[in-house]
Amino acid sequence: MKNNPKSSRAIIIFLAIVSCVLSFQCTPKLSQNSKSSNVSFWLTDPKENVLFQEQNKLSSSEAQNNEIITINPETKYQTMDGFGYCLTGGSARLLAQMEKNARAKLIKELFSTEGNGIGTSYLRLSIGASDLSDSVFTYNDLPFGEIDVEMKKFSIAEEQVYLIPILKEILALQPDIKIMGSPWSPPVWMKTNQNSKGGSLKPEFYDAYALYFVRYIEAMAKEGITIDAITVQNEPLHPGNNPSLLMYAQDQANFIKQSLGPAFKKANIKTKIIVYDHNADRPDYPATIYQDKEAAKYVDGAAFHLYGGKIDTLNSLHEAYPDKNLYFTEQWVGAPGKLSVNLEWHVSQLIIGATRNWCKTVLEWNLAATADYKPYTPGGCTKCVGAVTIIGNEVERNPAYYIIAHAAKFVRPGAVRIASNELDEILNVAFLNMDGSIVLVAVNNNKTAQSFQIKLGATNYTASLNSGAVGTFILN
Repeated sequence: MKNNPKSSRAIIIFLAIVSCVLSFQCTPKLSQNSKSSNVSFWLTDPKENVLFQEQNKLSSSEAQNNEIITINPETKYQTMDGFGYCLTGGSARLLAQMEKNARAKLIKELFSTEGNGIGTSYLRLSIGASDLSDSVFTYNDLPFGEIDVEMKKFSIAEEQVYLIPILKEILALQPDIKIMGSPWSPPVWMKTNQNSKGGSLKPEFYDAYALYFVRYIEAMAKEGITIDAITVQNEPLHPGNNPSLLMYAQDQANFIKQSLGPAFKKANIKTKIIVYDHNADRPDYPATIYQDKEAAKYVDGAAFHLYGGKIDTLNSLHEAYPDKNLYFTEQWVGAPGKLSVNLEWHVSQLIIGATRNWCKTVLEWNLAATADYKPYTPGGCTKCVGAVTIIGNEVERNPAYYIIAHAAKFVRPGAVRIASNELDEILNVAFLNMDGSIVLVAVNNNKTAQSFQIKLGATNYTASLNSGAVGTFILN
């Protein structure tokens, strides 16, 4: 009797399945709703000199009398765009001047999540010079008395020296990183005082300046760089910087509705328009623009810094205008920078505070500087500590590096903030990633060490943090 080939194959497949199951080699991956028996834990503890290091995993434990942080993935808030830095012109120059292999190693560390990478996922650029550039410039600088309303002399050649090559290296590693552009000043021929510092934008040049933004976005696109969003003006109520511009709320509303919004629409520009980009003490500024319906229809939301005001002010703005997004776009670390002080404040106020108050991004200020905080413009910031200090090919990691690392490496773009209760001693915020993993960032703002529990569903995990320490907990 001849063997039946189909029967033989069926028997072989059946035996293979049995063998696979018995050897536990075919166990399905955990679903998004499955609970792991342990939790990954990364710690920065300045008192113990622990600098963003992975610790022993937390195992599930019985419920205790400790304070409990209960995570509720069913209650969702804003979707995150990312965490990162401002890639100033000076930062780009320092990176570009490193030797190729040293630069590649640092860029991988800053922008990859693999190995020791911290996963920076959002960048803010200056449109033209910021105060942390080598010199003051725009993309349409002309001899005194000349104007160029058609932008025939517009050029981003200055950025092709350092910034654009560095961006291309970053994009090769992380092609989906989101980028925001912010101007510190328009070309001086558009300004009331004909100076890079202060002055206001002349209304007769509204259309020209709108075209300037369009040309910038188009020029960067030709280089393979997508500008996801722009803010209309960095710190519009601080005309004392160099460069800078004074732009009141109603002036910004007028510029948007008369020129910028229509120019973007005409050129089919999809880049988001974000207003304000200054301190939390003036939520009336974006509110004024939102109340102007002709301006508001072009506006995605508002951006904030925290050199003044309180971060929870942003929640009130969100409640008043829930259809407008919020972004946190800048906070400096002042020289000399002290991790034991900066870490606790920045994590509690920004990583936790800004996101709990609806911000889609959290960005620290300059990515890189020298040991003496250069470069900067005449009249620019002389005490801005970079996230990294670059001396030739040597790199020193500073407070902003660790602040962003605790969120960026684990809370990936597209993650959604979810509910977690607030404790007096342990400030925290939770996120649900697109892969189903849950991330909790916590800081102990008490003067003594604190034990607490993390509760997800029916499972508890016991953790502790020293005073001023920050922990990131990943529940897969």
